[in-house]
Amino acid sequence: MTTSSSDLTQQDVVERLRAASWVMLTTALPDGTLLSHPMTPQGVDEDAEVWFFVGLHGDQADALRGDPHVNLSIAEAGTWLSVAGRARFVEDRAKVEQLWTDQAEAWFPAGKDDPDLGLLQVSSDSAQYWGTPGGAAVRLARIVRAKATGERPPGGTATTEL
Repeated sequence: MTTSSSDLTQQDVVERLRAASWVMLTTALPDGTLLSHPMTPQGVDEDAEVWFFVGLHGDQADALRGDPHVNLSIAEAGTWLSVAGRARFVEDRAKVEQLWTDQAEAWFPAGKDDPDLGLLQVSSDSAQYWGTPGGAAVRLARIVRAKATGERPPGGTATTEL
């Protein structure tokens, strides 16, 4: 997907988030230190709200309680997406039931009733995208060509408010 800032849509962002098997969730500790964790999105709503299961104890949970501003980032096969948003813990047993998977049990061995299991909702505020068309060989050929000709390789970048 090569886009300009005028044609990156919320639906584009939702589709990229839904296709991601994992994202990096970055939070800020009270001293400003950035803390990133790979996370598996459990669900993505049409309005680009992303749901995660998260441990209620530890540095990441403490950082989220102290500062809800987060960044979600995806880097896959020539495309990069960065989503700025706000996180909040949600108490919703029905949502936990809806989102629960067997894979989640690897992180929460006591299952859906694990006392450390938290439900985190990230409301997306804005997104930035960068991508190059074609596969890895095509991208490499375009970079070599650009270097030889002095032209920039093709690729698009876009930003959108969500």
